[in-house]
Amino acid sequence: MEITELETAGEEKVRFFLRLCRWLKALLGKLSTKVVKVVKSIIKLGQDDPRRVTHSLKVALALTLVSILYYWRVLFDGIGIAGIWAVITVVVVFEFTVGATLSKGLNRGFATFIAGALGLGATRIASLFGVKGEPIVLGIFVFLLAAASTFSRFFPRIKARYDYGVLIFILTFSMVTVSGYHVEGILEMSNQRLLTIAIGGGTCMIISAFVCPVWAGEDLHKLISSNIENLANYLVGFGGEYFPLPKDGKSAGIVSKSKESFLQGYKSVLNSKSSEESLANFARWEPGHGHFKFRHPWKQYLKIGALARQCAYQIETLNGHINSDAQVPPEFLQIIQDSCKTMSIESGKALKALAVAIKTMEEPKDACEHLENSKTAVKDLKIALKAASLETADILAIVPAATVASILVEIVKGVEKISKSVHELSELAHFKKAVECTVSQEKPLLLHRGSVHPVLLDGEDAHVIITVGETNIGSQENEINPQAPKGPKPREEA
Repeated sequence: MEITELETAGEEKVRFFLRLCRWLKALLGKLSTKVVKVVKSIIKLGQDDPRRVTHSLKVALALTLVSILYYWRVLFDGIGIAGIWAVITVVVVFEFTVGATLSKGLNRGFATFIAGALGLGATRIASLFGVKGEPIVLGIFVFLLAAASTFSRFFPRIKARYDYGVLIFILTFSMVTVSGYHVEGILEMSNQRLLTIAIGGGTCMIISAFVCPVWAGEDLHKLISSNIENLANYLVGFGGEYFPLPKDGKSAGIVSKSKESFLQGYKSVLNSKSSEESLANFARWEPGHGHFKFRHPWKQYLKIGALARQCAYQIETLNGHINSDAQVPPEFLQIIQDSCKTMSIESGKALKALAVAIKTMEEPKDACEHLENSKTAVKDLKIALKAASLETADILAIVPAATVASILVEIVKGVEKISKSVHELSELAHFKKAVECTVSQEKPLLLHRGSVHPVLLDGEDAHVIITVGETNIGSQENEINPQAPKGPKPREEA
């Protein structure tokens, strides 16, 4: 019996040990999986934008340099414990872009200087009221300046550009007035703190601007160009995917799953407002660099971005008609298909030309031709609808396709507004000159590709030769006015 009990106890210990091994093995497997996942995400984050790695190294370099104030005994004896403010300044001031770093650094520096000066003045004035009156006067000063400064943060312009400075102003003024009441040598302490903050802020701004700089203005420039290009890709793709006439004549708007990816790029434009405003605000703080001179028209980028978002919202509505199960009469599709495809594709090409113009900083040269084609398609659509007989058509059946056509007409108008804004930007920013667009808004495009040559031959009737490019289209007989003078008439260009 005892032997049996010992064997049972031994088997239980073996089973427990086996369970423990399996649990430890599963735990190690989960931990290794998580570690691999984290490492992959870190690598992907760095590969998506290598500037993030560079920024991390720049922050580390700035912290190391200002830490010398503590590590080097000579400097520590001169500055003392106030040197910690240099380290704090680097941590809170150093941002990803040069504009953001300059904004925070200058805001912190000027706010500290002004608040420190006002705090010392308030302390000196309060001391004139004696021991009992001094705390009361200081309290009144703190109350008034804190209330006024806090209220100023509600102004949109101050909120956008100087909010951090106002915050530091309130903090510094309160600290100086409170410290000045109980601490001797407040002037010396204020000088040390201002010096260390200047050292920390200056270190951040120098490293940010001269060591692999990341310019907010350049990022804004690329963002606007990319957003317009995303809209263009959608419109070019939509024209070819939604409007091909179905073989069975029962449905339209079916897009294959493999081709859906290019139709999703416009969504990034819908959520870009905050990024554009932030980059534009920081770009105003940056000095001239590269192709972007001082006082570059950054506000115009915001105008273009707003128009691009309006177009993106219209595309969002248009996107709802993709993969719909609506049964549109093929007769109605035949009426609107060509005009709608032209509107969509030509509008997309116009946006692509505008995106390239922004990216290369050259005047738009191809956009107006594509825009003119899309506007001509709008006129053709109106003419086709007026000429079509829709009295016997099922109104409910044609509503989805008619809605798509109506949205495309509005998109053409939106693209025209974007084109005008880009032209304004090219003038304000002095883009490189390009060949001016000579497409008229009234005449068909064919008239701009050739010329008319009246020719008089002795003893023969006159002939009118129409030339398109290098090819003679033909000639036709024409009556000659007997009153007309002999000899060739002036050449009339289309």
